[in-house]
Amino acid sequence: PLNKAGYLQIYIRTSRNVLIELHPSVRIPRTYKRFAGLMVQLLHKMKIKASDNGTTLMKVIKNPFSQHLPVGTHVYGMSCQGLLYSPLGLAKALVPASFEDVEQGGSSQVCFVIGAMAAGHVTVEDHPYIEKMFSVSEYPLSGASAINRILGAIEHQWGIV
Repeated sequence: PLNKAGYLQIYIRTSRNVLIELHPSVRIPRTYKRFAGLMVQLLHKMKIKASDNGTTLMKVIKNPFSQHLPVGTHVYGMSCQGLLYSPLGLAKALVPASFEDVEQGGSSQVCFVIGAMAAGHVTVEDHPYIEKMFSVSEYPLSGASAINRILGAIEHQWGIV
């Protein structure tokens, strides 16, 4: 819901350091075969457009990632080794009370760097723009589970259903 409401921008960095920007209306294929075909097409053509209206759904963009963030954005890393917060506690501590605060210039935007790799975790050495590392569980979580917890807490705080 946060993405569909237009309050979320998603970037993906591959293991080969290719940076991909996703449009809020993109739907990732459910099967691996279709997903792999989509990724091959993206890496060859550098962008994927919607067939009906020509909207660019996915595109390869230039590194570094930090140049695509709005000025003043606070960047936080997520790792099971970071400072432990409950998801709601993390949202209250780091995210503005409402998106209107950000739009009116009263608060800075927030970026979470979340690892969704098969092995390893996000480190400040790999991402020098990270200000601080946080965790939403004392146990290692999958990328999908961590994202679900964080975005669910932000949606709860902002009243997005």
